[in-house]
Amino acid sequence: MSGPLSGVTVLEVTGLGPGPLCGMLLADLGADVIRIDRLDAGRMFTATEVRFDVMARGRRSIALDLKQPHAAEVVLRLVEGADAMFEGMRPGVAERLGIGPDACLARNPGLVYGRMTGWGQEGPWASMPGHDIDYIALTGMLHAIGPANRPPSIPLNLVGDFGGGGLLLAFGIVCGVLEAKTSGRGQVIDAAMVDGASTLGAMIFGLAASGAWRPERGTNLLDGGAPFYDVYETADGEHMAVGAIEPQFYAALLEALGLPPDDAAEQWNVALWQSTRERMAAIFRTRTRNAWAEVFAGTDACVAPVLSMWEAPHHPHLVARGTFIDVDGVTQPGPAPRFSRTPGAVRTAPVEPGSSTDEILGAAGFTNLEIEQLRTDGLVR
Repeated sequence: MSGPLSGVTVLEVTGLGPGPLCGMLLADLGADVIRIDRLDAGRMFTATEVRFDVMARGRRSIALDLKQPHAAEVVLRLVEGADAMFEGMRPGVAERLGIGPDACLARNPGLVYGRMTGWGQEGPWASMPGHDIDYIALTGMLHAIGPANRPPSIPLNLVGDFGGGGLLLAFGIVCGVLEAKTSGRGQVIDAAMVDGASTLGAMIFGLAASGAWRPERGTNLLDGGAPFYDVYETADGEHMAVGAIEPQFYAALLEALGLPPDDAAEQWNVALWQSTRERMAAIFRTRTRNAWAEVFAGTDACVAPVLSMWEAPHHPHLVARGTFIDVDGVTQPGPAPRFSRTPGAVRTAPVEPGSSTDEILGAAGFTNLEIEQLRTDGLVR
């Protein structure tokens, strides 16, 4: 066991998207995360082998049919030895299954109970289904992303599911466990993706309120409106990312592109942004991406090649840092952030649902006879 969360036990009622990411983050940093999987648990999207389900790494699994009447008692006995638990069901479902916050906190008053949803536990839309794209649409974040005169661009599911969901929940659980260490009392965390996505947009909302952010996409500093913060195509159809905001960085960009240094004085002249972009675009199209990467290497121009997910793990900087690791033959991001004294680690590759059922139940005090009866009754696998 290693990591700053070593000694913390978390129960994860397995769901989609943000829940598994939260469990992975906690496990990577040392928590003993026990996945409560369904008996008929499938894999994320099209993963054909369990090793490709990267977000399932680092934890043990018990397969349990939560719909059976006596399943709740199994969960509640596991709750007795846990510091935290989280689920991603629609509001009211956990209560109907007998494993809602009231039941769990009655069994363990010090438990931190996390609830991961898109819309939150209350409000007119609380019971509606949805996905990442819907949550960021309602918060204004989707509207702000994309080129001018085009529909909004979908930022994968990074803003809602992962940044505004799984990461927010993991942060909330760590905060709750830290507080419980002093108060001895647990509490419920309402982690809604609409709240998390809005929080990620705090700076943009501030800029909009001040009048420094226009509602038209592709016209602002950070949305591709500025020629010095944009993506340019190269001679081979690849791209370079330019982020030369500060004046000294912009001057270095101009120098590397062979543009007049006097142009730096007009950096913030919005009326010239389009013509400046056209000039830069024409220059970038004269060389390949790798050639430009060599030009900008070691400069202060804040320019980087746009790499694919297949290329990124082989970049010398990421190799030197060990940003990507290999687990069971699958290249994937390593634990983050990094700790100098208590580093995190991937303890195990993803395991099949239910692979640790007997071990988990035994540690929770179930006898061999009880475990066999649960299996006979079809509650566990």
